[in-house]
Amino acid sequence: MKNVIKRIITPVTMTNWYTDLLFAIPRILCGYFLAVNFGGSKFGVPWSPSGVELSFLEVVDWFPKDIAEYGGLFAMYPVFFAWMGAASEAIGGIFLSLGLKTRIASFFIMCTMLVAIVFQKWDQGLWGMLPAMGFLWLSIYNLVLGSGRFGLDYIISKKWSSYKIAKPDINFI
Repeated sequence: MKNVIKRIITPVTMTNWYTDLLFAIPRILCGYFLAVNFGGSKFGVPWSPSGVELSFLEVVDWFPKDIAEYGGLFAMYPVFFAWMGAASEAIGGIFLSLGLKTRIASFFIMCTMLVAIVFQKWDQGLWGMLPAMGFLWLSIYNLVLGSGRFGLDYIISKKWSSYKIAKPDINFI
């Protein structure tokens, strides 16, 4: 049974570096576009555009009003949901691009894109939903497969697994 498990090939265990690089390119680009182009315009981060005057981690004023129009729970807590959506795009995009906590960042990005598709883009047809759908599919892809060899998750896990914990000597008596 162990031999069968070792033969399963996933992008993380590929032997060729270029296959892992091809696996990483969509993750890096998706994270970059989310963080810089989408999240940076809604959220006060150091890379926000110069025309957007926001303090650090502040949400732009029009975004909670947009969220409140969704109704229900979104109307009750529009600032919270606006902050979560903008943070998942800006901060989650950076994490996704670096491959750091990839699955967690992908989950939050997936939730944000599902809300954007259903509540904001649905009436715009397929072409209006396409950017959000692309980010949704890439976040699902990374939620399932992780960061791969070219992500900080993989590098940290390799360093952590090589760290040996000394076993206590139980024969001290």
